Amino acid sequence: MRESIFDPVRRKRVALTPEEGVRQQLILELSSNLGYPLHLMSCEYSLVLNRLKYRGDLVIFDRETNPIMIAECKSPDVKITRESFEQVLRYNLALKVKFLLVTNGRDTFMGRVDPTDGKYTFLTEIPKYNDLS
Repeated sequence: MRESIFDPVRRKRVALTPEEGVRQQLILELSSNLGYPLHLMSCEYSLVLNRLKYRGDLVIFDRETNPIMIAECKSPDVKITRESFEQVLRYNLALKVKFLLVTNGRDTFMGRVDPTDGKYTFLTEIPKYNDLS
């Protein structure tokens, strides 16, 4: 029998894959330490880009329920590369969020997108929910 873990965002038990473990670790950090409301998170968020369907690992919404951040979670044994960040940038062509995050549980990279020119700058830490703007 496969091990499972309770996902507080989906409110059900899900298979505990290495990637899911990283996602649950991120959800716990965001909700417990940085004030991100669980009801404003969505796991496996469906998006369409050039008629192709994708799923964002974790999407965070602002209080008006507009997407504000997308997080891509990788297995701990997957090295975060430029391609990993380009994946989340590609998803952002559909979502147009201000914040991008890629993590494998050990290494986390966070960027803020400038809406005027689409360029991003890396942040040294994940902002608190109330500081997302």
